[in-house]
Parts: sequence; structure tokens; C-alpha cells
Amino acid sequence: MPLLTLFRRRKFEREGYALYGAAVAAARDPAWYAELGVPDTLDGRFDMIALFAFLVIERMREEPGKEPPQLAQAVFDAMFSDMDQNLRQMGVADLGVGRRVKRMWEAFHGRSTAYARALAAADDVALAAALARNVWRTEGEVPTASRLARAVRRARAHLAAQPFAGLRRGVASFPPAEAMLA
Repeated sequence: MPLLTLFRRRKFEREGYALYGAAVAAARDPAWYAELGVPDTLDGRFDMIALFAFLVIERMREEPGKEPPQLAQAVFDAMFSDMDQNLRQMGVADLGVGRRVKRMWEAFHGRSTAYARALAAADDVALAAALARNVWRTEGEVPTASRLARAVRRARAHLAAQPFAGLRRGVASFPPAEAMLA
């Protein structure tokens, strides 16, 4: 019997991948890169994916019960499984993948903590500063960081309005970037 558990899907695995896919689709919207000047680099794309995955995971914290944390974990697992796969496809040696994924996890955790703190305090200045530090990799002021901060709040509100039942099925949507930037 224990051998069969190796091949069994984890709870919410499919749904976690679907929700992560929605986050990736939102992060890839060309408007972030064209209108806000988000660096169209591996780091810039990672930061936008991390931002939208954070929003999906953070949405689960608003829900009571045992399932929301399990679904949040499934999104997290999908994200880092995808990061692992992408590194391997880019030709990173097997021995280096684990180290790089660990650094990505640490970066994601740090960003999530900063974003959650700023959102909980309703501090747009702190959120814009965290976004400038992480997305644009600067301690200086980034004029478009405040626009991204407002877009993050709009995306968060949009997710909050979606029933958990849909999220539980792996269905989430984000408005187009142009709408969030308006």
C-alpha cells in the first residue's frame, strides 16, 4: 500500500496548478513591462509571478477552515515545481537546481512578508517601497511603483470578491493590467 501513495495526487494539486497558472497569466501581461517599465528579464518576470502568486496565496488566508491553507500550499508547491522545471529547461545542472530553488523560496518568502505587512497596514508608501526594492531592485524611488501598488490593491480586491468555492475548483481571474492601472 505505501507504494501506491507515491503515485496518488496530493489534495488540491490540480487546483493549485490552475490557480498558479492564473497568477502567471496575470504576471505576463505586457502592460506591466511596457507601461510601468518592469524589467523584462528573468528577475523581473520572477518578481511579477511571485507578486501574483502571493496575492492568490494571501487570498486563502481570508477563509476559515482547513481547506484554504491546503489550497494555498498547493499553489506554493505548483509555483516551485514550475521554477524547478524552468531552471532545468534553461540548462542549470541538477546539483545547482536545489540551491537556486532555495534562494527563490527565500526571496518569495521575504517579498510575501513585506507585501503582507504593507497591505495589512494599508500603507501604500510601504507597499510601493517594497515593490521598488523587489521588482525594480532599487532602494531609490521608482515613479511607477505607486501605480503598481494601486494595481496590487485592485487585484487583491478583485480576488477577494471571488467566492472561495470557485477558487477551491481552481478558478481565479485577474482583470487585465490596463484595467488595474487605470
